Amino acid sequence: MKIAVEAGQDKSLLPDGPQQVTITHIDEGSSEHKGIPFFAVRFENDNGYVSHRFYQSPAGMPAIVSLFDMAGIEAKEGKDLDTQQLIGKTMTIEVGDRSYNDPETGNERTLKQALNFLVS
Repeated sequence: MKIAVEAGQDKSLLPDGPQQVTITHIDEGSSEHKGIPFFAVRFENDNGYVSHRFYQSPAGMPAIVSLFDMAGIEAKEGKDLDTQQLIGKTMTIEVGDRSYNDPETGNERTLKQALNFLVS
């Protein structure tokens, strides 16, 4: 079997703590359990990367609005946000672990993700 390695796939996960990053890629999808739409952002720098899912739900909207604000894109009522505008934006994020119970198995899972988005 031949496996192609694309640019950036040789990087490791970013260590915990504040990281100056650039948004390099956005994927869109829906959650496996409830079908909630999300977009996954790849935050990257020379030391590695971290991906973070942003869910388009009432509980997820504050994080989405904060992300766009930190990227310098105004989020206001009645205006649609385009995730593609985020690509290439630089900001400081806080990287850390988040634990949750997997809805299918009930087991606790831990993810490394962006916890805060700060103006850089």
